[in-house]
Amino acid sequence: MKQLRVSVLVGLFAAAGVLSWAGARLWDSVGTLPKVPVAAPIVLAVIAVVLAATALSLRARLRAQRERRPGAKGVDPLVAARAVVFGQASALVAALVAGMYGGTGVFLWMDGLDVTARRDQAIYAGASVVAGICVVAAAFFMERVCRLPDDDDDDAGGGAARA
Repeated sequence: MKQLRVSVLVGLFAAAGVLSWAGARLWDSVGTLPKVPVAAPIVLAVIAVVLAATALSLRARLRAQRERRPGAKGVDPLVAARAVVFGQASALVAALVAGMYGGTGVFLWMDGLDVTARRDQAIYAGASVVAGICVVAAAFFMERVCRLPDDDDDDAGGGAARA
């Protein structure tokens, strides 16, 4: 499984932001603007909290398993792999959504925040970007927690080749 790359997430964020900004400009020329839902930052924040809580839980269980504490509940490798995949997928979607709302927010900010409704929309868009960044950070934390330790004593040929 490949690790998340910051460059991919930044590229996705930037591409979505530019397209969203251009779309908002086009949509505004018609006379309306798509609304940023109030629930957008809330949903992203809930996803970030779920990712962080899962990562903290797995970290505690893995630490107890490593220290061989009596009664320690182990972590199934498939559960850890699923958690990492959930984190990676969430980070990719969050980068896309944050870029989309970021582009809309930039358009609203450049257009002027004199109207209360547009100012509220810009605040919701900014909160969505911040929540999206939190999702990405939680996904990186999840990856770090579930990363396998490096096996230093196993060479490229493997143990079977030496026998």
